[in-house]
Amino acid sequence: MPTIKGKAPGAGAGEMSRRTQALRPAIALEPKQVEQARRMRRGGLEPAQIAEQLAVPLEEVEKALVQMRMPRPETTRGTLNVTLAAHRLVMQERRGDEPIWVTMDRMLNELLRLRADRERPRRLQEDQGALPLFGSDA
Repeated sequence: MPTIKGKAPGAGAGEMSRRTQALRPAIALEPKQVEQARRMRRGGLEPAQIAEQLAVPLEEVEKALVQMRMPRPETTRGTLNVTLAAHRLVMQERRGDEPIWVTMDRMLNELLRLRADRERPRRLQEDQGALPLFGSDA
């Protein structure tokens, strides 16, 4: 087992801060009910169905569920690991203070457009030549 270099995590490591807890709305459910409601939601039940099954107010179930981490159905951004040289290139191509994702989208669109333009004359030459399945004497 590797030894921990530096200071080991404290007793409260990973717990929610008291400030965050104070900012959250009070939930009039027992901790077991909150966990049960969250389990049911992960299982696919709607908040109204959960409230009905637990026989608790819908508002309280919604308060318990709003704090859950749920996977997003579709991501809108991603992380791309690139070399420092590639990062410098992207930063040089950036227009003003445009977001980096806009710069990347623009650069990739330009690259794909250039590739398509380069392939177009080649395809025209192939179309005008002999068909690939038949010889020139056909």
